[in-house]
Amino acid sequence: MTTRLDGPLKREIDIAGAPYTLTLTPDGLTLVLKGKRKGFHVAWSALVSGDAALATALNASLAANLRPAATREGDDAKTSNRK
Repeated sequence: MTTRLDGPLKREIDIAGAPYTLTLTPDGLTLVLKGKRKGFHVAWSALVSGDAALATALNASLAANLRPAATREGDDAKTSNRK
């Protein structure tokens, strides 16, 4: 027997050494760098409707800034040398 997901369910996960918060809601799932407000959201309908919707959701994730600050600073230093 499964339990109905009526409210948000939050769990902390570690991805590549950085803490993230995964929130499961009746609408979808959200992955956010711990301590931040904005992250990556995928609606359940996007996951089950097929590859086109999933590809759109994944492309939107590229716009979300989910990398830890240490990684972003290192990337900025690399790009500033290219100018």
